[in-house]
This record gives sequence, C-alpha cells and structure tokens, in this order.
Amino acid sequence: MLQYLKRVIVMLAIERKNEILAILQKEQRVLVSELSKRYDVTDETIRRDLEKLESEGYVKKTYGGAVLNKNTKVDMPLRIREKTNRSEKQIIARLVSDLIEEGDRIMMDASSTSLMIAKELKSKSKLTVITNSVEVLIELAGHEGIQVISTGGNLNETSLSLVGNAAQKVLNGYHVDKAVFSCKGIDIHNGLTDSNELDSDIKNVMYSCADTAVLAVDSSKFDKVSFVKTMQMKRGDILVTDRNLAEEWKAFLAERGVRLVVPEE
Repeated sequence: MLQYLKRVIVMLAIERKNEILAILQKEQRVLVSELSKRYDVTDETIRRDLEKLESEGYVKKTYGGAVLNKNTKVDMPLRIREKTNRSEKQIIARLVSDLIEEGDRIMMDASSTSLMIAKELKSKSKLTVITNSVEVLIELAGHEGIQVISTGGNLNETSLSLVGNAAQKVLNGYHVDKAVFSCKGIDIHNGLTDSNELDSDIKNVMYSCADTAVLAVDSSKFDKVSFVKTMQMKRGDILVTDRNLAEEWKAFLAERGVRLVVPEE
C-alpha cells in the first residue's frame, strides 16, 4: 500500500509539473502563490517543482515565481507542445489535409503540428506516409488504406522522434510527392530554424526527397529565431499558417515564389 501511495504521489507531481510548463508556454510566467492555491499544495512544494524545471532548463526562477526560459536550445517535451496553440494547429491541420491528394506519398516530421495533421489524414482512403514520429506512427497504425513506413533510428525521448544516420538513410531511399514539417522559428532573414541539429537534419533530408515542401507553421513561430538554421524557403514551397500575414511577409513570399495558404476570412 505504501509503495502504491508513493507511485501516486510521484505521478501527481509529474502531472503538476507538466501543467505548470503548459501554463508557462501560454502565459510566459507563473507565481508560486497562485500555483499553490491552484493545486492545493504548499508554497515549498511549488518551489521544488520550479527548481526541478529550472535544473532541466525549462524555466528561470524569479522572486515569487518563474518565467519561461527563452533559451532556443531547449526543446519542450512533445506532451507539452501538443497542448500549446491547439486551435491554431487544428486550423493548419485541416488546411494541410486539403493539400494532400488521394494516392500521395508523403513524409512527415515529429512536430506536434504533424501529429494534428495525421489525425486529419485519417479521412483519406489511400496514402503512403513515411515518418520519424513515434506518435504519428501510432496515430495512423492500422488505418485501412494508409501505408505507414517508419524510419527507425535513435529515439529522442523529448520529441518522441527517431533521428540519426539510420533514420536519414531510410529517408534517402525514397522519393515522395510532399514533405510536411514544422519548425521552432521562421524569420525572413534566417529562414526556418530549429532547437537541435538531429531534428533539423531529418527535416533537411525530407526536404531534399520531396517534389513539394509543405511548411506547417503556426503564427506564434513567425519572426522567431531558434538555435539551428534548417533551410531557406524556395520557389514551389507551400507555407501554411493559421492567420493572414503582414504585408512584409506576403511580399517576401511572393518574391521567393512560395505559395501562402491561410484560412479564408
């Protein structure tokens, strides 16, 4: 009984930390006093949670609370990213699904946006999907008419992605109609950027293996620059986002020959 109670306490602590991270993703800062009331625990318990999150690189403690660590090398766990900007990603997922034709062969990365897109793709009756995402594999597994191919490779536990030379080798063995992926930041001068080299390398390989790149990027990523430069957009690429863009961005994309897809007003 004692061991069971200990496991329950540990699980509750993990869930609480994940929820705190999700709040930080949305609001950028938290207060110890507010969190202790929210979860009905002591201030000291919350401080320990924040100390743990700080040691993992996700937050920076401040007087009375903490702020989100903007260090572009730190990648939030997929479980947290799934909860962030969900409505925006759902809009993007529907738009991307409309771009995917029956019979298409596509590659998909391990972003939380791709997972949303995979849910929409289950309405298709004939597709081939090659992915390095554990979650996308599970989402599409057993769906009649959709052939799913895993890259294999080394598991990145934070992003639940399969990465490394083995994954890249599998991708390089295929040619597909479309590659669908996201990024951590998109900037006019720096192009697409990501938080680590391994995931960035996978996206570059997917990009080179596809006739058309579909870049699915929610509006919070624009004018942000992360740690690793991934690629510059080129003519024929399709950029899908959840809202209309500023005139500067529209002019830039038009000059580059990149098609912009946004929701109808």
